[in-house]
Amino acid sequence: MKKIVGIFAFSLLLHASASTTDALSLDQALQLLKTKNLEIKAAKFDVEVAKEDINALSGKNWGKLSFTQDVARSNDAGNVFGFKLTSREATFRDFGFAQFGSINIDTPPDDLNYPGYRNFFQSKLRYEVPLFTGFMISSYTDIMKKMKEIKSLDKNKVIAQKKYELKKSFYDMSLLDSSIKNLNKILDNINILENTTKTMIDVGYAKHVDLLEVKAKKGNVERLLVQMNSNKKLLYHYISFLLNQKIDHIQTPKSEVKMLKMSDEEILQHNVDLKKATTGLKITANMLKVSQAAYYPTLGAFGEVSTADKTFLGNADKHKAYTIGARLSWNIFDGGIDAAKIEKSRIQKLKMQSQVELAKKGILLKIAKIRTQIEESNAEIASLDKELNLANAIYKNYEDRYKEKLVSMSDVIIKQSAQIEKILQLQIAKNKRTEKILALEKLANGEN
Repeated sequence: MKKIVGIFAFSLLLHASASTTDALSLDQALQLLKTKNLEIKAAKFDVEVAKEDINALSGKNWGKLSFTQDVARSNDAGNVFGFKLTSREATFRDFGFAQFGSINIDTPPDDLNYPGYRNFFQSKLRYEVPLFTGFMISSYTDIMKKMKEIKSLDKNKVIAQKKYELKKSFYDMSLLDSSIKNLNKILDNINILENTTKTMIDVGYAKHVDLLEVKAKKGNVERLLVQMNSNKKLLYHYISFLLNQKIDHIQTPKSEVKMLKMSDEEILQHNVDLKKATTGLKITANMLKVSQAAYYPTLGAFGEVSTADKTFLGNADKHKAYTIGARLSWNIFDGGIDAAKIEKSRIQKLKMQSQVELAKKGILLKIAKIRTQIEESNAEIASLDKELNLANAIYKNYEDRYKEKLVSMSDVIIKQSAQIEKILQLQIAKNKRTEKILALEKLANGEN
């Protein structure tokens, strides 16, 4: 029998250990969030797209190599003569020289004006490269790099937001568990009070209406417990949504969320919105350089090799040709359009400088507001803790006095209502404090 009991106890211990292991901790959930959350995945793809935009623009520095294959058939005089000349097969007959000895010089040459159909195949390889673009390509490349930085900051902001939502869900779950635990204690006390009232009715020391009051209060507490358990289910659904997988068991944090130990300046250094505004200022500086590129000349070079014949690649080596060259282009005057664009870019840069300063002031205002709200919540929680302890003591006192017929059941129920109210008020206050601390952490881009 002892062996059976020992085996049973051991199996329970293993089951309890397995249950604890299966429960998802907050640290594990945060790691899962980075790889499983769909919004974070989408933000990461945006960064990859921005990276490819940089590669596409940088490729312009290497120029372009293109191959063209023309296939044509025509009896148009200009086309036929051009085809023959391009393929190096033009003859004096093509000019009508065969008619020169027998006709007047003003007679139109039939070989030139009325040629027969001719096929044309031309293969052409062409390479073009920009040598100087007035720093336009390099400026645009810098802009695209800054855009990639902004996409990375957007990704970090999404991560910070999802971390905030996940942490808040875990701490909300912890507060719900604490409130449910307290309400279950109250429900146990009500059950004891209910049994006591029944006994007192049996001996004539209480009335039936007293029992009805107890049952009504019991129903109220049971309703609150149903609501809180429903909220737990909703929280599990939301955590599952954030982690993109089914979650039905978590380890709630053992302690309250810790206050962020960062100064206002440190928070500003980590803040994503301020980093984005600063990066935006750098983009406007590069846009000014792009506008100023209109004042510079542009220089490009090209090289081309080709071969042509009436058949595909016929006599390719004999009919080959090449062309190399360069082109300088300089916009000398355009009615002041370029100057207006440069001035517009300069004004936008000044505007962005003001927006960066405004963003900094706005974030400092948010920080000050959140810190003030946290201080208010701390004071409220400390006060409510004392009030709850007093409400517990008063209820216990009234419960004992009711047994001695010194107070009515209504008095006991009123004191119990005050006790429940303090529990709910304390939960709300702690929720507010948790939310504000996590909001402060979010302003610091999730740093803790």
